[in-house]
Amino acid sequence: MIVITGATGNLGQLVIANLLKTVPAGNIIAAVRNPAKAAHLAEQGLQVRQADYNDGASLDAAFKGATKILLISSSEVGQRATQHQNVIDAAKRAGVSLLAYTSLLRADTTPLGLAAEHVTTEAAIRASGLPSSILRNGWYLENHVEHLAPVLEHGVVLGAAQQGRFSSAARDDYAAAAAVVLTADTPQAVYELAGDSGFTLDEYAAEVARQSGKAIVYKDLPQADFKAALVGVGVPEGFADLLSDSDAGAAKGALEDNGKQLSALIKRPTRTLAEAVKAALTK
Repeated sequence: MIVITGATGNLGQLVIANLLKTVPAGNIIAAVRNPAKAAHLAEQGLQVRQADYNDGASLDAAFKGATKILLISSSEVGQRATQHQNVIDAAKRAGVSLLAYTSLLRADTTPLGLAAEHVTTEAAIRASGLPSSILRNGWYLENHVEHLAPVLEHGVVLGAAQQGRFSSAARDDYAAAAAVVLTADTPQAVYELAGDSGFTLDEYAAEVARQSGKAIVYKDLPQADFKAALVGVGVPEGFADLLSDSDAGAAKGALEDNGKQLSALIKRPTRTLAEAVKAALTK
């Protein structure tokens, strides 16, 4: 039995879709905070079980009979280390043969502040003694293209990445990699996962301009100014801090990777920036 935590999230649902290509639905457990939101998964034949990262008893019940678990990192920045420890402890009590975890690209060396809780979680997984695989995911293409409306309206991409390159891949690319690892015979490893080719935010703006037919430019800002701009359009301050820090890290090469380990793992090229922009514009 394979457990996917956070199964109703964007990544979790795509992992399940990829698993269903080779794994019977009845062998997949969707662990979710609110089972009412997972009715569509139950209709596909999955076992839906309630699980809260803050509630060890719920995790024990959700992991009963599990052989492998994918811990999709919590979205609650600042609480994740404790929440992930609860999952690790429950996975150990369940005696699983594999605990996989979605971490961050080069988590152990990156300058990104976002990495701290991932580093803590990776250390906790190692300390648990559980067989494990660490999926160090890079930036998502969706982070760039999911909010094109203001870019198209104002004709500008704002950022603080200078000429740093983003080796971004689609969420489904990372999901496909997770499915491969969860179904492999000997998947234990640390995987550095990123898109096949990188791009600067100048190049991103040019691609949006090319496909939309509108004049789009990239405006590079100091990190503090970029954060202030995000807060000014309604982004919560904590998330704005995370985004501006990530851009500043990208300027230092933190989100660039040319190893192509992701495409090798999923045995196909990762989605390109042009493909992602096209899909976003035709929604």
